[in-house]
Amino acid sequence: MSAESGLNTFRDNDGLWNNHSIYDVATPEAWERNRELVLEFYNDRRQQLKTVKPNEGHLEIAKWQDHFNIEIITQNVDNLHERAGSKSILHLHGELIKSRSTGPSEKTFEIKGDMLDNGDLCPEGYQLRPHVVWFGENVPAMDDALKIMSETDILVIVGTSLNVYPAAGLAFGVSTNCPIYVIDPKDLDNAPKNAIHIKEKAISGLKKLSSILLQTS
Repeated sequence: MSAESGLNTFRDNDGLWNNHSIYDVATPEAWERNRELVLEFYNDRRQQLKTVKPNEGHLEIAKWQDHFNIEIITQNVDNLHERAGSKSILHLHGELIKSRSTGPSEKTFEIKGDMLDNGDLCPEGYQLRPHVVWFGENVPAMDDALKIMSETDILVIVGTSLNVYPAAGLAFGVSTNCPIYVIDPKDLDNAPKNAIHIKEKAISGLKKLSSILLQTS
């Protein structure tokens, strides 16, 4: 969804983010092994986020709010949906602009500025970590996401390989009569069988879908 804004996706280059393996920067083991590298990596991504804007796809979805009750479930950790004007957003994998206590409370905090450094502590005295769900960790928002899926009338899936679980399983959580549209330029082997595949990138695919949905709204 955010690739056309200029943000890198980890699957674009064999599971690499800015030449870093996900196992070096996006796992609990990486945090224990090299905290400074993990913090530096997310600081860099946070700084990059400031340099990009919501793309026309983000803006297209925000416009749908005038016609539909829109619930966004995103695997992205950026804030581009918010900046585009969308209101109801569930961040499945956390938020880049927030930190989380490593203590028992796991409270979250807005990051002031771009940097989160070793030695930055929560009020209880525990180190703060990026508020991002790493590989191998539970997805706390999954129950909320499943509830949204069970109640949805139309499902639109944008720019995902449908290979990353448990998030990919959400596509199968809607009712059997729920129309499903998948927007992605690549062939998708794991999409629901009844899905309509719009084989385009996010922006052009969403504009095409808008013409379909708004005719029936």
